[in-house]
Amino acid sequence: MSHLFSPLTLGGLTLPNRLQVSPMCQYSAVDGLAQDWHLVHLGGLMLSGAGLVMLEATAVEAAGRITHGCLALETDAQEAALAGLVTRLRALSPARIGIQLGHAGRRGSARSIWDRGRGESLPEDEGAWPTKGPSALPYDDSWATPEALSAEGIEALVAAFAASAERAVRAGFEVIELHAAHGYLLHQFLSPRTNLRSDAWGGSAANRMRFPLAAAAAMRAVIPEGRAFGVRVSSTDWHPEGLTLEDAVDFARALKALGVDYVTMSAGNLVPDAQIPKATPGHQVCFAERVRQETGLPTCAVGMILDAAQAEAILAAGQADMVALARGFLDDPRWGWHAAAALGVDLAYPPQYVRARPNNWTGFARVHPGAAVPDSTRQADRPSGAGWDRPGPAKG
Repeated sequence: MSHLFSPLTLGGLTLPNRLQVSPMCQYSAVDGLAQDWHLVHLGGLMLSGAGLVMLEATAVEAAGRITHGCLALETDAQEAALAGLVTRLRALSPARIGIQLGHAGRRGSARSIWDRGRGESLPEDEGAWPTKGPSALPYDDSWATPEALSAEGIEALVAAFAASAERAVRAGFEVIELHAAHGYLLHQFLSPRTNLRSDAWGGSAANRMRFPLAAAAAMRAVIPEGRAFGVRVSSTDWHPEGLTLEDAVDFARALKALGVDYVTMSAGNLVPDAQIPKATPGHQVCFAERVRQETGLPTCAVGMILDAAQAEAILAAGQADMVALARGFLDDPRWGWHAAAALGVDLAYPPQYVRARPNNWTGFARVHPGAAVPDSTRQADRPSGAGWDRPGPAKG
């Protein structure tokens, strides 16, 4: 039995396998509303072989969007659009569907990715909006200075995270993830490099964790049994004045005490002067391994996971409970199918696509050299006697 294609239970939810499509910003929403692009993009990924498909970072308020093109989940219209999207996606495959909820903080009011050659931060004449942060400290000189949140503003955002989680539950999402990484608002509060406060929401590690933990607790309270609740965590800021992996372990331990079901261990993107090492295959897997070992909390590993053998080895060695890919799925929207073939797993295909299964297509081994084509009668596209375009006659 393949580790990658074995089921995984998180909280009260069982995933069909341990392969996740990571949240990927698409910058294609209008007023926070999902569009046809989201259906096409996510619909294809529902047919990827992954057991969990996550929607992109979705803002809990309009000011929490990264760009004008980012999803939000604050209004009835936004909830209805996502509920309709979930209904249509669920009809395509047994993959579970999740959403990541977050707030961009000082990294909001940015240009979409195709315009960032002109600078990331939006100017006023392109619809910039005021941003928020733990302190009045801009990302760099080219970004607007955020408003330092008041205690009342923080409490209002805790309520906003809970309200968006309630909307996500009603919309039908089975996994809800809190975004506390990648330099966005909750990460900004966690890090001593960006949180310069001297009140109850800053200073000590416990105070810097107060807002993210309050948001997590408020979300946990409204997410029912049968759904899974996770948090994406920054494992290190790669900066001498920033968060360390030891801090991330402490934060994960506190999240576990709140009833969080898993953490995805990522890193980086907080400050422009971070000393981020060059990306190499599996370069962030050690973070998931450390947190899993020290807290017992299920972890998801990310960071240039490139092929089936690598993913299988991570899980087999106990370094993580799940792996997540982003660019790999953009490059190959059938990554999961091809990984299954490489591992000798006889994965079910949608009926419309059975002619491309390894046991139905002579060309499969040529297109995917080294794949272990299963000797399978499962989902044969025609009787066994008609084998001229198959790897070999099906055996009973």
